[in-house]
Amino acid sequence: QVQLVESGGGLVQAGGSLRLSCAASESIFSMALMGWYRQAPGKQRELVAHITSGGSTHYADSGKGRFTISRDNAKNTMYLQMNSLKPEDTAVYYCAAVGATYYWGQGTQVTVSS
Repeated sequence: QVQLVESGGGLVQAGGSLRLSCAASESIFSMALMGWYRQAPGKQRELVAHITSGGSTHYADSGKGRFTISRDNAKNTMYLQMNSLKPEDTAVYYCAAVGATYYWGQGTQVTVSS
């Protein structure tokens, strides 16, 4: 059972930056797909970005040009660099990985104040 642990969330002012990390308990080399999702209060969980094992990336429109997803297989860690944050980015951010099954982390809160 792969465990995913997010970190790096917090409170930041609009226009600021945060870097989220997702550390896996096992090698992520074989994870075909890893991604970041978020869920704001009263809303459904939505995709933020994902990255394949080959490094191809995809971003939701909400984060294009502001967010960058990356993965370091040697460190078993995935990242989400978030710049120019907006109040509407406030949500719990979850990392996910697709291997033998779908794995989820517990989430990290990101709050952007105006």
